[in-house]
Amino acid sequence: MAFFDKLKKGLKKTKDAVFGQVDSVIKSFKKVDEELLEELEEILICSDVGAETTEYIIDELRDRIKSGHIKEADDVRAALGDILRELVGEGEELKLESSPSVILVIGVNGVGKTTSIGKIAAKLISEDKKVVVAAADTFRAAAIEQLAVWCDRAGAELIRQSEGSDPAAVVYDAVAAAKNRNADVLIVDTAGRLHNKKNLMDELSKIGRVLDRELPGCSKETLLVLDSTTGQNALIQAKEFKSATDITGLVLTKLDGTAKGGAVFSIRRTVGIPVKFIGVGEQIDDMERFDAEMFVDAILGQDENETAQIGAEV
Repeated sequence: MAFFDKLKKGLKKTKDAVFGQVDSVIKSFKKVDEELLEELEEILICSDVGAETTEYIIDELRDRIKSGHIKEADDVRAALGDILRELVGEGEELKLESSPSVILVIGVNGVGKTTSIGKIAAKLISEDKKVVVAAADTFRAAAIEQLAVWCDRAGAELIRQSEGSDPAAVVYDAVAAAKNRNADVLIVDTAGRLHNKKNLMDELSKIGRVLDRELPGCSKETLLVLDSTTGQNALIQAKEFKSATDITGLVLTKLDGTAKGGAVFSIRRTVGIPVKFIGVGEQIDDMERFDAEMFVDAILGQDENETAQIGAEV
């Protein structure tokens, strides 16, 4: 199954529950007026886009109406898609310029961090990269065992110690293994908890010092994993982690299990961090690099061959 088709299937709950109403509302209006905008505002808020981001979208539509870019109700759908694409931004490529490069993966327990690591490792391995994974979440019961299962599925080598070990010591061993095996990428799992910002910063700083000492000048990504089913709670987590550490990208999981996919737009706009991966299923290959056009087209029900026409009508 092509990823666009998989994406449409995965986002079906969001599309059917809320964004599917966009077309019916637009079709019920013959002219563009304030009442139409109010109807769209309600739809967006119900989709968990968030009040502030919804206000921004509606104001953008209103400005385009006033400037004459939107003249008919049918033009609103294309304009909305254009605004949503601009809002969510393009996904940026991982910066993996050194060998090995490092990907730190952070996030609270339960967001799908372990499965995301396995899927990202599998994705990189499919691109002919050699991947080593460090099991540095040593505090959560069974975390290492779960990660081992996913690394086995992906074909990545796992470096581990016993439960309760010092995470920085695990990373030290993993760096040595990555060097010895000429690995392209070292993925580091970190503790899935956020007791307070100081604990998080202390642990990440300690890991960072090991990496800086053992791999000076290496390319480094810090990916925050967020559970899309939690809607605006995911936004709160993104704000908390951003205030505690330097995040370079977001990984959005479980998009296939939620009708709250609209939260993606408020998260991207509020924290200003690019979405780099999205997950739309439970299989090892159900994660892809983020594509804004595909994402918005899938939510609004566009066919892939319509993509080239987006924006031309606005």
